[in-house]
Amino acid sequence: MQKTLLPVLSLLLLGALASAQIPSGNVFFGYSYYNTDLAPGNRVNTNGWEASVEGKIIPLIGIVADFDSHYGSQLFPSGCAIAGQTDCAFSSGFVERNFLFGPRVSMSLGKIRPFAQVLIGAGHLSLNNGGPLSIGGSSDTSFATAVGGGLDYKLIPLLAWRFQGDYVTTRFFSNTQNNVRISTGLVLRF
Repeated sequence: MQKTLLPVLSLLLLGALASAQIPSGNVFFGYSYYNTDLAPGNRVNTNGWEASVEGKIIPLIGIVADFDSHYGSQLFPSGCAIAGQTDCAFSSGFVERNFLFGPRVSMSLGKIRPFAQVLIGAGHLSLNNGGPLSIGGSSDTSFATAVGGGLDYKLIPLLAWRFQGDYVTTRFFSNTQNNVRISTGLVLRF
């Protein structure tokens, strides 16, 4: 029993000491650029914000909760296209929000901490003005995924600057959107 207890206690002690050397998590908030194609064949650029929180489960792997909101306007097809008219659409402002969760792998290399992540969750789209929608209403919720990564550059021991890029897929109004999200801002490590 004592032969087993000593190695187990030693591993636990070394694990605790090793985990004291890495941050146990971080909080990010910053500006986000989003390129989307809500209406097929019509890409638009939007601006907004992104926030995330990460908790480490082991030194290289953490669990992330990621939230963003982007604002823009786009031309959408209207119901008159069904009636035989070919040139009818309406412009609408919109807000798209994504709520994503998943694993992140990261490693410190001096002042730089690169990371890669795979996130899944939901996206919600709200159109600001209704109009004769043939696409099903003025809002929709969809399954969403994001695959990407970035790097944190350490400014001071508890503060870093993040550069991040993600490929985000949503499926609003039964159409698939292939989006690009690029974000930058401050990271508070704890």
